[in-house]
Amino acid sequence: MNLRTFSLILLLLSLGLSSGCGVYNFTGGNLYPDIKTISIATFYNNAPLGPSNMSAIFTETIKDYFQQNTSLELVDNNGHLQLDGYIANYTITPVAATAGNQGQADFSALSRITITVSASYTNINDPTFDFDKTFSFFKDYDNSTNLAANEEAFVEEIFDQIVLDIFNASVANW
Repeated sequence: MNLRTFSLILLLLSLGLSSGCGVYNFTGGNLYPDIKTISIATFYNNAPLGPSNMSAIFTETIKDYFQQNTSLELVDNNGHLQLDGYIANYTITPVAATAGNQGQADFSALSRITITVSASYTNINDPTFDFDKTFSFFKDYDNSTNLAANEEAFVEEIFDQIVLDIFNASVANW
């Protein structure tokens, strides 16, 4: 392929990517120009188990994500977009059993932390995008891992995925 053909393909590709319907940005969000603000309420921890600081970690993670990936101004109340909810559940369950040595009991070699978050989204300009949904994600870990030393990192990893899922369901409309 010569340079001229490559340049033509590159030009056509960039023109195709820049055309389309609606107002889009590179993060996949399709926010209309009259949507300028978002209010994100504290996501309270209603889970019976889990670290006590999950509410603060999740709320700050989702606020940071929206601020970094949209041009929306974060306001305390009555934003054009409104997001609230709660951490509904935190569970640790065995995933893979293994046999114990002679005379020892069987045990779980792999466990799973699952966190469920309930979220409500309101778009005051277009209520067709409003939702009340439950989002859940998990992290498997080897039981030889010290859970106490790694739990916060596991929780943050799970929250990162849940925040991405909420973002995609709300402003990205995926």
